[in-house]
Amino acid sequence: MSKPLKQSDLYAQLEALPPNMVGEIIDGELLAMPRPAARHAVSAASLGIEIGGPYQRGRGGPGGWIFMNEPELHFGIQVTVPDIAGWRRERMQSIPEGVAITIPPNWVCEVLSPSTEKYDRGAKRRIYLSAGVEYLWLLNPISRVLETFIASDDEWKIGPTFASGDTVSAVPFDAISFPIDYLWGDPVAEAES
Repeated sequence: MSKPLKQSDLYAQLEALPPNMVGEIIDGELLAMPRPAARHAVSAASLGIEIGGPYQRGRGGPGGWIFMNEPELHFGIQVTVPDIAGWRRERMQSIPEGVAITIPPNWVCEVLSPSTEKYDRGAKRRIYLSAGVEYLWLLNPISRVLETFIASDDEWKIGPTFASGDTVSAVPFDAISFPIDYLWGDPVAEAES
C-alpha cells in the first residue's frame, strides 16, 4: 500500500516539472497541465492590457494596483497558478522576492480551457474564496464569455456576464470599460477601435 505524499514531496515534484508544464497542488493532489494554448494566452494578455494601463499605471484610470501573470499563490497546503491576479497596493505594498506569494490577491482571473475548467469552476473557486480573494473573473476564449463573481457572506455572488458584442464594465475595474471583443485577438475587432 502506498502512503500519501507529504506537502514537501508534492512541492518538490511541482518544482521538477518540465518548463512546458504548469503545476498546482489542489486538495493534496499535484496537477500538471501543459502551458496554455495560443488563444488562451492572447485572451489573458489582452485583458492585462485593458486593465493594466488604467489600474497599474494610472493611465486613464485610478491606478493603485499590481498585476501578475501566472503567479504561484500559496494558501496553506494549496498552490494555485491563476492566469492573472491583482492586488490593491495597500494589500501588497511591495513586490515579494521569490516565486511563492502568500498574500491573497484582491482579484483573480482564470482563463478557461477544456483541461482546466473543472478545477477553475470547482476547487480553485473554493480555495480563492477561503483565502480572501474578493473578485473572481472566468474568461472563456472559446465561447467568448466573461463571467464575474463577487465574494459575499462566504460565497460567490454572480456578477455581470459579458458575451461578444458587449462592453465590459465590472467591479473592481468599473472605472473603465472596453469592448469584450478586444480580448479575443481578432484583427477585425481591433481595427474597429
